[in-house]
Amino acid sequence: QVLLVESGGGLVQAGGSLRLSCAASGINFSLYGMGWYRQASGNERESVASITRFGSPIYAESVAGRFTISRDNAKKMVYLQMNSLKPEDSAVYYCTCIGTSFWGQGTQVTVSS
Repeated sequence: QVLLVESGGGLVQAGGSLRLSCAASGINFSLYGMGWYRQASGNERESVASITRFGSPIYAESVAGRFTISRDNAKKMVYLQMNSLKPEDSAVYYCTCIGTSFWGQGTQVTVSS
């Protein structure tokens, strides 16, 4: 069975950085694009970044230039390096296999002003 586990969230001041990790199991990881979504309280879940099975990244306009998505197929891990964080980045961040309904439990990111 598929299991995705996010970690690395926390409380950080505006301008700070966090690195999120997502550990995957139960899938042929190298065959899937992976993505990070976020959902702020009262808002809909939105795509933040994705990375193809070949390692090509795509970013939402709101985070482009600040966030970097990467993957390590050998470790079945996907990462989201978040720099220059803003209060509007505060949300629960979720890891997903692109094109599936597989999600992790989420990790909370809170950015204070």
